Amino acid sequence: MNASQLANRMQLDYKTIRHHLGVLTENKLLESGGGNYGSMYFLSPQLESNFQIVEEILGKIGKEKEDTSKPT
Repeated sequence: MNASQLANRMQLDYKTIRHHLGVLTENKLLESGGGNYGSMYFLSPQLESNFQIVEEILGKIGKEKEDTSKPT
């Protein structure tokens, strides 16, 4: 997806999306292609090869949120 598509899909401000895409690209988690206007963003090979770790982290975060939202 490009920045505009991501902003629409995530219902976030375009400038916010561009900022975060820049940070993720700078840290080699995303790669862009297609030039500046309408650049598409893809997972970097580094992130793809370690995506199982990302899924584990997200699973733990989700479980923690569930645990904290349950009444005691």
